[in-house]
Amino acid sequence: MNTVPESLALIAGKADYPLLLARAARTQGVRHIAAVAFRGETRREIEQVADTVTWLHVGQLTAFLEALKTSGAHHAVMAGQISPKNIFTVRMDAPMLALLKSLKIKNAHTVFGAIITEIEKAGIELLSAGSFMQDFMPDAGLLTKRAPNERETSDIGLGRRVLKGISDYDIGQTVVVKDGIVLAVEAFEGTDKAIRRGGKLGGRGAVVVKVPKAGHDMRFDIPVIGANTLKSLKKAKASCLAIEAGGAILLDQPRLTALADIMNLSWVVLEKQS
Repeated sequence: MNTVPESLALIAGKADYPLLLARAARTQGVRHIAAVAFRGETRREIEQVADTVTWLHVGQLTAFLEALKTSGAHHAVMAGQISPKNIFTVRMDAPMLALLKSLKIKNAHTVFGAIITEIEKAGIELLSAGSFMQDFMPDAGLLTKRAPNERETSDIGLGRRVLKGISDYDIGQTVVVKDGIVLAVEAFEGTDKAIRRGGKLGGRGAVVVKVPKAGHDMRFDIPVIGANTLKSLKKAKASCLAIEAGGAILLDQPRLTALADIMNLSWVVLEKQS
């Protein structure tokens, strides 16, 4: 994005990320923020950082598109996850049901890709989920006091190859490895549950690699690391976390790295890979 839009539609999901993005957009010159929020998902604090907020239930595609159109914004950004289980549990309107029915394979890439197509038909350009968040995306290097040891470095390499190798299947962006054994690959359950599942299998010392898949569409999904991720790593007794430069948002880097040091976790940011 070369120019900062005067008005922005914020499609706000869970946790702190939408709030941080809204504040960052303000400091970079966005004058008006119209948030589309989801009951049971978006934090109420969104009302403190957006000029207008339209509250919807997940699955209301018609109301969602209408809210974007009436926002007056020509640019939108998705920030924050929507609970994956919603695709199975929420009551959807007829257009959303029809959209899902049209998809032979249903995963984040196909579902959100189809929704993006509908957004674009409404004349709205969807920006990268990392827009305005450059200060929250660390460069390549070591974030913690402890560097990966030889075994962890080898497991990082394997985890990265696995994730890039399964890119075409749109499964997930996280893999848990220990001693050359793949313990868990993220599926529809999400990052935290995948980490805990891997830790339960492998015990202390697992390596977690979380990087975007090859050709990943950053408009609707960018890895976000927050306190919950660190809690999951601690519960899994993981010893190392690897992410990719330009491929992850750190919600509070000083706090997170301090916690990682207390855990004796090695946390490395890898050079970006195509």
